[in-house]
Amino acid sequence: MEAIKSVGIDIGTSTTKLILSELRLGRVSSHFALPHFDIIDRKVTYESDIISTPMKNGDEIDLMALAGWLEQEYRRIGLSLSDIKSGAVIITGETAIKKNADALLHYLAERSGDFVVAIAGASLEGVLAGRGSGSSEYSKKVKGIVANIDIGGGTANVAFFQQGKVLDTITFHVGGRLIEIDSAGEVSAVSPSLQLWLFSKNFLVEKGMRLTLKQLSELSSVLCKDMLDCLVGKMPIAAVKSLVHSASSETLPMIDEVMISGGVGRLALEVPPSTLDDAAKYNDIGPILAGELIKALKNYPLSVVEAAQTSRATVIGAGMQTTKISGATISIAPEHLPLRNIPVVKMSYSDTALEQYIERFFLQGKELFHGNFEVPFAISLAEMPYLPYLKLKELAEVLGKVYTRLFPKAAVLVVVCENDMAKALGQALRLQLAADMDVICIDQVVVEHGDYIDIGEPLNDTMVPVVVKTLAFS
Repeated sequence: MEAIKSVGIDIGTSTTKLILSELRLGRVSSHFALPHFDIIDRKVTYESDIISTPMKNGDEIDLMALAGWLEQEYRRIGLSLSDIKSGAVIITGETAIKKNADALLHYLAERSGDFVVAIAGASLEGVLAGRGSGSSEYSKKVKGIVANIDIGGGTANVAFFQQGKVLDTITFHVGGRLIEIDSAGEVSAVSPSLQLWLFSKNFLVEKGMRLTLKQLSELSSVLCKDMLDCLVGKMPIAAVKSLVHSASSETLPMIDEVMISGGVGRLALEVPPSTLDDAAKYNDIGPILAGELIKALKNYPLSVVEAAQTSRATVIGAGMQTTKISGATISIAPEHLPLRNIPVVKMSYSDTALEQYIERFFLQGKELFHGNFEVPFAISLAEMPYLPYLKLKELAEVLGKVYTRLFPKAAVLVVVCENDMAKALGQALRLQLAADMDVICIDQVVVEHGDYIDIGEPLNDTMVPVVVKTLAFS
């Protein structure tokens, strides 16, 4: 059984943290099948202190300060960057839209080896937090729908899970750092993302104003109520448009149970502040917001389940496995290889309303992963039945048609199949795509929704290496 050291780093709106873990890989396939390895055990061996994300000003991340902190943490652990071959660095929240976020991404990518390095949009951040908090795993054990509400400094990212699968996501402008205060209640900053909602509710909050604990509690209470009313269907998304950052659907699933994670989720476990001095211990409204959220939840027919992780609901790291694929069953475009860090959207096969069905998954991928225009994501075809040629041709026609329409600037469509069908499917797809768009279709690779893959250059005429980077959660 092989063990690898893996690092997870979450750079968020308010805080940054690092976790070192040991992931043990074991063979999960029989000796009569192609080798397939998976993470069979994970153990956290080091947790950093949670620090304030270093900023030069309100618009720019302090890159050198952050790099210095990371190097200090590695020295404390007794490892160098070259010792860590696996991991995940996720830039989340409002940090992801800072003007030098891309520079930070490239800086980390160059020094991270086989890391998954990604700026997580709001939807992806919600999915990651839901897995990290335990919501995804918990939903496999219950019949209903579980919503994970991850509230940090800048946003509340909500992901809906059923039987471990993501149904929808929605993100609100709800976060502890949106209004910054001191111990006297003086407002030092108000996030522009909250201004429209404040105006719509007739709240006057400006820099330099002094607000009482009662006023801040009332504001936080209304903020939580609007968010929860929307989540349970009392209020349509359109009615709280000023509070909604983004949503994957206009109609949300009916929730049975909720988990609360994120920095505000951690604060919700503490005694609510009774004085302004207590409320302002982080120089923002986070503690007040947490207390009002717990109060508000009592007015809704929802079961609140304790999260396995709150402020550390983050990736432990990225496990890595390498599989060699027989060239007799794949269809590749060597000139487009290698490809690195391609996110995966997993889709099973449906013979009903095929075009609408496939479009839904492609739109979900577009919402979750929108950083790479050349290859937005790979589509994984799971649990595929045997398809006669006419059915396979129909599948290729619909895949090609929808992909070309939704991603006209993409250079490559990447398809990952679990069964031996990639060569035939790839050839059929090539006939459906525009002349300047190519296909890479591989098989005998098992991936999950949210994994990342690397596809290397052909080793010879019959094999390509594929690295599957599975985000592992605490």
